[in-house]
Amino acid sequence: MALNNIDDARLVQQETAVGAGVQILVLALLGAGIGMGPAGWVTGLVFAVATWAVLSRALHRSGLRTFGPANRVTLGRATLVGGVTALVADSFVSAPPVSLLVGLTAVALLLDGVDGKVARRTNTSTALGARFDMEVDAFLILVLSVYVSMELGPWVLLIGAMRYAFVAAARVAPWLNAPLPPSFARKTVAALQGICLLVAGADLLPYAGNFAVALLALASLLWSFGRDVLWLWRESRVGAARAAARPAAARAAAAKTVTRTGADATGKRLELGPDLELALELGLAGR
Repeated sequence: MALNNIDDARLVQQETAVGAGVQILVLALLGAGIGMGPAGWVTGLVFAVATWAVLSRALHRSGLRTFGPANRVTLGRATLVGGVTALVADSFVSAPPVSLLVGLTAVALLLDGVDGKVARRTNTSTALGARFDMEVDAFLILVLSVYVSMELGPWVLLIGAMRYAFVAAARVAPWLNAPLPPSFARKTVAALQGICLLVAGADLLPYAGNFAVALLALASLLWSFGRDVLWLWRESRVGAARAAARPAAARAAAAKTVTRTGADATGKRLELGPDLELALELGLAGR
């Protein structure tokens, strides 16, 4: 059994290594096709190595014995996101084809819902898979916001940075780590970010149109985060009130137990009648 577990772990790690290899192959194709410069190459390679390292560590800690079909889809999306990242980095020093960047982004966004469906149909949903999917989505939004900000201004970076700011804030305010209830509105807003940034980045609209689309994305994201933060704050207040009430309830219960049997001045135990017992209970409740 131990040997089987070791073999399974090796196979899982091999899949992440294959993913890194495919990422390098994509970068080679981009480099040959558009003559991608050093900035794109370095950024793409850093993305590939970082993805492999973080994913390998997460898989090792999770103890998963199989990578799973859904994670393979997400890894494919991560490869596309790595290509988009390299093109965006290259755009600071050159002008890679917008159609290529839009095409890679569009496929990555279309595959966003596929990994979840595959996980549910194959009964392979895991916490690691959900987190992997979320991190790929968040990083794609960050990269797209960087790209669009070069045209519309640095305010667009708020779209990509907001999720990471929330994670940083949760380290200072742990109540932000509480689980949120499922929300269709939240999912819709999250999907809207990628679509809006893709439209603005494609530069199909005039400047005013791109500005309005990006502003719509930011406004909806602020509303979604604000609503969730408010809900988490209210829940934390309710939880604190409940926690504060527990010791008082425990003391009242202990006092009730003690006073059910009294003692007279000489120390002899006295049995309390129903009327006196009720009076004592009412007295304790009023404290």
